[in-house]
Amino acid sequence: MQLSISVWAESTLPVAESVLVDKSERKLWLINGGMKYREYEISLGDSPLGHKEREGDERTPEGSYVIDYRNPESKYHLSLHISYPRQQDQQTAREKGVSPGGDIFIHGLPNGSEFMPQAYRGVDWTDGCIAVNNREIEEIWALVRDGTPIEILR
Repeated sequence: MQLSISVWAESTLPVAESVLVDKSERKLWLINGGMKYREYEISLGDSPLGHKEREGDERTPEGSYVIDYRNPESKYHLSLHISYPRQQDQQTAREKGVSPGGDIFIHGLPNGSEFMPQAYRGVDWTDGCIAVNNREIEEIWALVRDGTPIEILR
């Protein structure tokens, strides 16, 4: 499939060396050379407090992960997968007798909702993912490569 998106990233912007998310501030930053150079407001899961512990808890994980693949055919406008669950997350879930869940992404708005982006701004509405608007995910998509580390803070 040919991906046709209108990437609005300026050609002079560097590729991100890492991604930083602060759940309490509802912010995502792209980092290069140790400096934050792009900032985005984010939405999180419906129950954003605390680290993701099990499938269905609607929490966004916390800790160090990697952007490990991308999905241009997501049910949301583009998505970048976060490598949750780590081995530690799987062990914790196993000890509790639950599934750790998965499918945690940075993504845009649900497909078909592009005409009402204001309905999603400032609201935690995902099932544990990190959401931005469609123009922002296009920029992030262009500037973040597979293998990029992501740190998600409480």
